[in-house]
Amino acid sequence: MKKLGLAILISVATVMSTAAGNWFTDSITTEGHIGYNIGGTAPLGMPATIRHLDKFSLTPNMRVGVSATKRLSSRWGLRAGLQFENKGMKTDARVKNYKMEITKEGESLAGVFTGNVVTRTAMWMFTIPIQATFKVSNKVKLRAGVYGSYLTGRYFDGWAYDGYLRVDDPTGIKVELGNAPGERGDYDFGSNLRRLQWGVGAGVDWYFHRRLGVYAEVNLGMNGAFKSTFHTIEQTMHPIYGSLGLTYRLH
Repeated sequence: MKKLGLAILISVATVMSTAAGNWFTDSITTEGHIGYNIGGTAPLGMPATIRHLDKFSLTPNMRVGVSATKRLSSRWGLRAGLQFENKGMKTDARVKNYKMEITKEGESLAGVFTGNVVTRTAMWMFTIPIQATFKVSNKVKLRAGVYGSYLTGRYFDGWAYDGYLRVDDPTGIKVELGNAPGERGDYDFGSNLRRLQWGVGAGVDWYFHRRLGVYAEVNLGMNGAFKSTFHTIEQTMHPIYGSLGLTYRLH
């Protein structure tokens, strides 16, 4: 009986192992991706303190990665991936009574600023997206889901210029800021960026060749780019980025 029970257990384990192996290896498509991120780290909706965006500059927001899609049915699938990417921007905006903390001639000043603010940011990260996929046709596939990112490099800095800072509140001491390096007010909030970020995203893939295609997608960070203990910027800043690129079917 013991030998029979052991034989049954071994047989069941073998069948389960084979089934699990087939589930993970059968009907799986692997792909490589390379693309470019376009967007910025900004509040949802333009606050009244930001009057006008004077300039937006593209930065080297390259993105490379791989993914695997498990087919669950004739149309539905589950996709997971790993990618390394940068989400960065450079902007010049006109603001009024904008909460700001700057350093000028070695002195730290905080208050509300009216004038122009240049912002430079870059967030280098590893990202794991998990998405449901829907096959529209042999050439077109839709996908949507969530992602998690870990930042390996981060900065968020810039300067305030051509305006004035009211120290502490709108009625405080007026500090004039010019445009020269010694006259403007510099800031650096990079250390306040979260290491771990998560969000939602959706995209579409179109294959114009048996193996080669293009993709487009948009991603929205949900937990905000800055730590909850950071209050200098009043609005919650969300990474909002679209991505365009090429997809190559590996298997």
